[in-house]
Amino acid sequence: MAHGYDAGRLDLPFVGVATFGKYPLCLDWDRLDADVAILGAPFDLGTQWRSGARSGPRAIREASTLFAFGHAGAYDHEDDVVYLPAGQARIVDVGDADMIHTDTLQSHANIEAAVRKILKRGALPVTLGGDHSVNIPCIAAFSDEEPIHLIQFDAHLDFVDERHGVRYGHGNPMRRAAERPYVTGLTQLGIRNVSSTAREGYDDARAMGSDILSVRQIRKLGVDAVLECIPAGKRYYLTIDIDGFDPSIAPGTGTPSHGGFTYYEVLELLDGITKRGTVVGVDLVEVAREYDPAGVTSILAAQVLLNLIGRILHNRG
Repeated sequence: MAHGYDAGRLDLPFVGVATFGKYPLCLDWDRLDADVAILGAPFDLGTQWRSGARSGPRAIREASTLFAFGHAGAYDHEDDVVYLPAGQARIVDVGDADMIHTDTLQSHANIEAAVRKILKRGALPVTLGGDHSVNIPCIAAFSDEEPIHLIQFDAHLDFVDERHGVRYGHGNPMRRAAERPYVTGLTQLGIRNVSSTAREGYDDARAMGSDILSVRQIRKLGVDAVLECIPAGKRYYLTIDIDGFDPSIAPGTGTPSHGGFTYYEVLELLDGITKRGTVVGVDLVEVAREYDPAGVTSILAAQVLLNLIGRILHNRG
């Protein structure tokens, strides 16, 4: 029998339905009423080497239950802030966009339609990939919105125009975004070493309004100086490829690249971004459960997203 503070359900991480953060599930998108909507995009037909990112949304959701076992929110003693306070953070999980096997264009169209619905209902779309090609429909969904500045965390530039007729794979999304008239510029962070884009892609990216910084350049500049490189007071869309992190902490991805970010480097940049402008959309991509010993990559993804969402809502006031 429960007594006092023990009344009700304990609801440990391994109990119940594994929605993102154990937030409510809303599968009727016409009735969506929330500040943040978590959408799964389990698509990985755009990969050029190891597939598996279709498992990303489920893996991230399951990992996120670890952080759902909170105490009236998430208290950060360094910031002296309670993020995601119980009863104030209106977050829902809206399930997944429908995927059509072998059909990239229709799968992307379904993702775009889902993000458009979330925007129409006034919520912040947070999309769980899937490979990085899912960013293409996510950005397409903003065509009726005010202009956005795209901020990318990634090991790879993803600025290939076309290769053997392929324009919508996971090496193309930043090029497709830069072509959109409502994308006013790109900030590409963490780009390093042997990349998926040839030199002419870097030339094209800079000519089309991109600012490119490697991990080593960011460490040399420092967080504050990097933030100054991002146009202030804009509407930001954040796309986070988990391979932007070092594979020592994020091995569970199809194309790991050594020399990546540590957790706090990214968190401090994200915190500064949420204070510098307004985050209007987020995707986190390329988590692949099959290559993830002990689930550490999925846990990292969930931890980054919950910290980011908490800061977005807190810094909105």
